[in-house]
Amino acid sequence: MKKILIIAVLFTSCYKVERNCFDFKTGEFEFSSIINDSLVTSQFTRTDEFEIELFNGIEDSSSIKWVNECEFLLTKLNPRTNQEKRPVRIKILRTYGESYDFEYSQVNNPQSINRGTVKKTSN
Repeated sequence: MKKILIIAVLFTSCYKVERNCFDFKTGEFEFSSIINDSLVTSQFTRTDEFEIELFNGIEDSSSIKWVNECEFLLTKLNPRTNQEKRPVRIKILRTYGESYDFEYSQVNNPQSINRGTVKKTSN
């Protein structure tokens, strides 16, 4: 029994998810997702205080408030609807190379969590 426990501890201690979130706090990024059976891509630039997104030729800006090293809140600067007034929570789950996996949800709706991958295109 002790041998099994030792082996289990060795295997689980060797696997550690990489989270170098600091590398992704600023820069230029790209996010792709499938909407209505079509692949759509959004580009955005993130600074210490703002995120400016370009999607389908429309530019939109949000303020950023970092909660911790790997989690932040995005709040639209010029919301058009009540839903857009609510902040979106983004949590970086794993980083690798020039990309990171993340989950996101509106602050008032934590049951509806979505996931995605972002690629850093420039510093």
